[in-house]
Amino acid sequence: MLQSLIDRTFRTRSIAVRLPGGRTLTAGPGTPELTVVIDDARTALAIGSNPELKLGEAYMAGALRIEGGSIYDFLALAASQLAKTSRRLGPGWRLRRAIEQANDRAHARANVHHHYDLTVDFYRLFLDADLQYSCAYFETPEATLEQAQVAKKRRLIDKLVLSPGQRALDIGCGWGGLGLSLAEAGAHVTGVTLSTEQHRTANARAAERGLADKADFRLQDYRDLNEPFDRIVSVGMFEHVGAPNYQAYFDTVARLLTDDGVAVIHSIGRKGPPSRTQPWIRKYVFPGGYIPALSEVLPAIERAGLWVTDMEVLRLHYAETLRAWRTRFVARRDEARAMYDERFCRMWEFYLAVSEVAFRELGQMVFQLQLTKRPEAVPLTRDYLCR
Repeated sequence: MLQSLIDRTFRTRSIAVRLPGGRTLTAGPGTPELTVVIDDARTALAIGSNPELKLGEAYMAGALRIEGGSIYDFLALAASQLAKTSRRLGPGWRLRRAIEQANDRAHARANVHHHYDLTVDFYRLFLDADLQYSCAYFETPEATLEQAQVAKKRRLIDKLVLSPGQRALDIGCGWGGLGLSLAEAGAHVTGVTLSTEQHRTANARAAERGLADKADFRLQDYRDLNEPFDRIVSVGMFEHVGAPNYQAYFDTVARLLTDDGVAVIHSIGRKGPPSRTQPWIRKYVFPGGYIPALSEVLPAIERAGLWVTDMEVLRLHYAETLRAWRTRFVARRDEARAMYDERFCRMWEFYLAVSEVAFRELGQMVFQLQLTKRPEAVPLTRDYLCR
């Protein structure tokens, strides 16, 4: 099974797989670029039968090692080959996806808790000081992560055409960084999250910066809001909505947005057609999560009666963001292990590496959609974004 798997995958580049007992399998032309070492027969059988799930599990367990490079190097090599093939989804995939992504209120909260209620000190190991856990905007190749995250927030605020005194809603507010920047720009901000750790941290940061009267962060589902807002922003949250809930999401945005209001939705997307969430990511990192195709998103916006007044696609910005996070995480890995354990660290190494290669090789990107109810709600040209 393993020989068949690597033969199908590695067509133009080469790899070796060393099995328990010393036997080595090879595939691809020329000298192998890397060697994958599998420590036991059970792991080899599992990977051969279900590589999408079991490869990551084997790395987490320490039963799979890479010689001649890192786990990132191996995943980048594999992704360069997988980019040339199409993924087979099998019969009934849309029904299975709908079940996986139902994301009613109880499941949505449990899914958020799984990933975002780790201690904030863990995220401080590799994020910028403002705790921006989403794609940065690299205005120049030399920009630091900190500079790129400031540029991302500035671009979002520009797209909101924000004015002092306006009421702004941040759906999925994280640890409060963007909401606090909106408050500093003069808005009265309501942020909502389902993470108790983010909720606590965001309000503590607002108090520390003297913004508690202008920034209110709530532990609340966005679907339960009933107040009007002049501006709505959502960054890195739409990936957790789930395809069955896209209409409810945009109907809620339309319901909460004032007639002259502006919304900006920032989300990871896929270049290709609709699909399913990768099994290892779904099980260990983002249960209930899904990366949408634009062809799934735009019909829901149309039915909600909203204008798409601007759309921007950020291609390799998230790859560069993830590279910065991965570099910082590896440098402070011992601190992460002291907080959790070795298996947890290997899981995060795999997650950060596989996410980066997805943006470099497998057609993932970020889109920003500016939405309004009236066509004249924003300037008629994009000059206001070119500062």
